[in-house]
Parts: sequence; structure tokens; C-alpha cells
Amino acid sequence: MDEGLKKKIALFCSVNAEHVIAAQDSSTIYEVPLSLHKEGLDQLVVESLGLESEPLDLRGWQQIVKILHKPERTVRIGIVGKYVDLKESYKSLNEAIVHGGIANNAKVDIVYVDSEKINDRNVGHILGEVHGILVPGGFGTRGVEGKTAAIRYAREKQIPFFGICFGMQLAAIEFAKNVCGIKDATSREFVGEGGRGNLVIDVMSEQRGITNKGGTMRLGSFSCDLSSGSKVHAVYKSLRINERHRHRFEFNNKYRPLFEKKGMIATGVCKERNLVEIIELPDHPWFVGVQFHPEFKSKPRRPILFLVNLFVRVYSERI
Repeated sequence: MDEGLKKKIALFCSVNAEHVIAAQDSSTIYEVPLSLHKEGLDQLVVESLGLESEPLDLRGWQQIVKILHKPERTVRIGIVGKYVDLKESYKSLNEAIVHGGIANNAKVDIVYVDSEKINDRNVGHILGEVHGILVPGGFGTRGVEGKTAAIRYAREKQIPFFGICFGMQLAAIEFAKNVCGIKDATSREFVGEGGRGNLVIDVMSEQRGITNKGGTMRLGSFSCDLSSGSKVHAVYKSLRINERHRHRFEFNNKYRPLFEKKGMIATGVCKERNLVEIIELPDHPWFVGVQFHPEFKSKPRRPILFLVNLFVRVYSERI
């Protein structure tokens, strides 16, 4: 936008010409702050509000945009879910994966896979070209077969896997069925209060019988203690973390000894309530499920405490 056009807009809008800011098209949303800085918007706001400001250093943000335009590598993540036709449903997760790519100088191609169109017969064909598989949060029985097929494929083929909330719960059910031999392993969510089966995933005891689900969910930030030497401990570099939750169903501790005997370890636990928060397979390159939603805390310059960050790095090392 040239100065003549800015003056014309200013005249007809009764504003100062220097207060006319061009909102230019950008190839990525992460370019917008740099574009607005070039227009002087930040300085105008500071001056208009009479605020004091330190000298601006945008080198970190410039580096983000540089990596997005010229990454060193490209990796492909398959997201297996039932809302893939409306990709905005996974907006926070999508951006968190981009942040993980930025931290590893990588461009991330997200391959959306409809969980209702995948099964044990075609999973290899559909996911054969991805470097890692992610099963995100969700609810209900629709698409469960496809998500479970993707989880089993990742586990057996040694493909990096990350399960979030519902994805973690399905990983536990898949392991119970196909490794522990519990063929009727299920979740209370699937069978209801009077349903039968081995409830590997069950409702929290204090919420049984409650019908007003929205206000009784495990919601917000909770602490989680990590096992020393685990994969997640290496990622977080801390023995206690805090992450955000939104769910009603939990891993049933009744099955924890059998799981650990068969090789799936609970490496993250909320000790105050003895709730399993993280499961992982130590002998797998990267098979981790978390009960919480780490993507809710992700930022471009501070990925989700390196969970997706490391997830991307593992893909990169396999290329």
C-alpha cells in the first residue's frame, strides 16, 4: 500500500495517515507479526497508550519464519481421527505439531486419516508412508476400530506413536487385547454403567452415577510425577510436571501389574489420586500415551514441553 493510498484512506476515515496499517496476505500466520511490525503498528500502539518499551528484538520470530520457509527436512505425521473433514477441530494440535517442527528445523506434513475408513486390512496401505502416527482426543464409539488399527500398526511396526487422552486410552485397550490376551478389554464409555467386559478404562470412582458430565469432568491443570529414566523424563527433564486435562475416564489400576509384566509401563502418575497419566513402551522407539492435552500449552517458541518436539525428532532420525 503506497503513501498516496494511505492518505486517501486516512482522509475518508478521519484518521492520521500514519495510523493506516496494511494487513498484507501472508503465506503463514507466523509472518503476520513481522508484517505488522514493518508497518509500525507495535510502535504506534505503545505511543498511543503512553507506554514505555524496551528495544525490540525479533530475531527469534524471524528465525521461526525462516525455518518455515526453508526447513532442513520434511516429516509426515498421520493424524487418525474422526473429525478430519473439519480440520479446525484439531487446530491447537495442528499448531502444536508445527511448533515441534520449528524446534527441529523441520517442515511437518500432516496426513489426515479418517478413522472410519481405516481397518486392519488397509492400515499398512494408508499409513505406510508416514513417519509417525498420532491418535488425538475424542469420544464415543464411532471410528474406534480405525484408531485401534492404527495404534496396533504403530506398535507392531515400531513406528513412533503418540496418543492423547482418548488416544492413550485406546492404546491401553489395544495392548490389553493383543498383548495381554484380554479379548473383551473395553472402556466404560463404550459399554455404559451396566455393561460387561474387562474395563481397562473406567470412570473415576467419585463420578460414578453422575449424569451432569460437563461440570464433573477432570478439568484443568494437574500435577504428574514421572519415572526416572523414562522417555518422558528425558523429554521433560523434570520429575514433576503440570499439564491440562479434560476427561472423565481413567486407566484402571487393577490392570497395571499385568500391563507392566507385559512391557507397558505407567511412567507418569498423579500421586495425589493414584491416577495413571502416561503409559509408554520402553523397548519401542517412541510409543507414548498421555491422559492430558499437552497441545493446550504449546507456543511457537516453546513447544509443548518437547513431547511433540521429540516426536518430530524421532521421525527425522528414521528418514
